[in-house]
Amino acid sequence: MSGLKLQRMGLIMEPEPGNPMEVEGTLNPAAVRGPDGKLYLFPRIVAKGNYSRIGIARVLFNDAGDPCGVERLGIALEPEAEYELRDDGGGGCEDPRVTYVEPLKRYIMSYTGHSSIGPRIAFAISEDLFHWKRLGLAKIESFIGIDFAHVDDKDACLFPIEITSHSGKMQMAMIHRPLFPDTRPEETIRKADSRKIDIHHESMWISYCPMPEEGKDLHELGLFNSHHRLATPVSPWERLKIGAGTPPILTKHGWLIIYHGVSEVAKTEDETNHLCYSAGVMVLSKKHPRKIHYRSIHPVLNPVMPEERNGVVPNVVFPTGIDRRDDIGMPNRFDVYYGMADARIGVARFDLPDILPAEGVADSPDHKV
Repeated sequence: MSGLKLQRMGLIMEPEPGNPMEVEGTLNPAAVRGPDGKLYLFPRIVAKGNYSRIGIARVLFNDAGDPCGVERLGIALEPEAEYELRDDGGGGCEDPRVTYVEPLKRYIMSYTGHSSIGPRIAFAISEDLFHWKRLGLAKIESFIGIDFAHVDDKDACLFPIEITSHSGKMQMAMIHRPLFPDTRPEETIRKADSRKIDIHHESMWISYCPMPEEGKDLHELGLFNSHHRLATPVSPWERLKIGAGTPPILTKHGWLIIYHGVSEVAKTEDETNHLCYSAGVMVLSKKHPRKIHYRSIHPVLNPVMPEERNGVVPNVVFPTGIDRRDDIGMPNRFDVYYGMADARIGVARFDLPDILPAEGVADSPDHKV
């Protein structure tokens, strides 16, 4: 097994009894420190009919400094824009990640707007985490015949500073995972174990756009017109799909990401297949984040607890939020907030070692499958 592991700390948030806005789940939260230094979660809360809002909650800590609960503070985003509403009357503001973008001195939320045309990457901006202004859908230019703009896209997260693109420019950068036809886990599960992976269509990508000017009244982000393939499914635990998880956070080893992979679990008596969502660690080069220094061969967290194995979607751990514990003087300690079976939220702890294990798969951008 992998030398890196996350230590479970327990359930942190679950649907509130009697609250119709959470009747179908409380899951997949963003996590970020506010201007007041406190930690805030932005969970996806799901009402009847898979109607998803993005809530706000303040994390509570015990005397030992461990997260122990939350205080609900309201709603950050509710489906209102065209790209968040469906023809059947439903809607979706889903699976947010929040990054404090240092050059802008603003928080930017990347989230999934789920309309009748399918899921798309959307953005919102805030100065204080309580008042959000929509910036619209991500504008993504095609690349070597790959049409990013007209396919489903999810799991987007931003780097907090400008990074060097593959063309040498310092730009805003976004990790995302387009869901091209035949690349969803429900589709890839039907293919043989030895299937040939289309590295352009079944990968996590980094896309770049110019960094907006500081102080400018921002109404939208620029065009993501430069792209680089970051990672392709390699290990068995991620055979069916990989995707971003927590936003990149800079560490002594480089940019740390806790990402997710999807595999198949054993068939049940009725011979139907099921999916298993697990979490892994990826460390990217500080200077050139398109280069992978370390990548998990085995999951650092997989669904074993009842709360992770049973829920709206069984067998799911889905990391989306990360908190570096500078508040207690431990910059190499990270609390990871994750969705449990698409129904509730857990937290696990990751202590970054002084030396990364030698067994990590460094899947380079030029990896041939």
